[in-house]
Amino acid sequence: MTYELRDHTADVAVEATAPTLSALFAAVADGLTAASCESVPAEGGDRFAIEEAAESREALLFDYLDRLIYERDVRLVLPADHECRVTPPGNAAGSAWRVEADARGVPLDAVSAREIKAVTYSEMTLERREGGDDGDGGDGEWYAYVVFDV
Repeated sequence: MTYELRDHTADVAVEATAPTLSALFAAVADGLTAASCESVPAEGGDRFAIEEAAESREALLFDYLDRLIYERDVRLVLPADHECRVTPPGNAAGSAWRVEADARGVPLDAVSAREIKAVTYSEMTLERREGGDDGDGGDGEWYAYVVFDV
């Protein structure tokens, strides 16, 4: 999985690709971390869990990233080293898309981070390319482009 930061008029964008939807969510979250801080300590901070549900993949990605920003503000940590598992509707998840994730919370006083104010729907793209499947396996690639308000 990979991500790149992209300049965006007064904001910052993350462009990411991954072989699975779960890996894509983690890559975009890693991009959010990189947009917040140039260098994250390799150690330190406790892991914490997040669960979100939404009616669509796009809404789930938005809600997940918004929750990471909320956790940063409440816990006073920079979420890093993201791990995600996305479940499509119809499985044990019921009628909603779900993400079960965890991240390492690096104390904000241990990093020099800029504030990311919010995730936006502006220009958000989440799509399957080259034959990726709707769940979490299969061949192909997933692509996302997400703009953050700084």
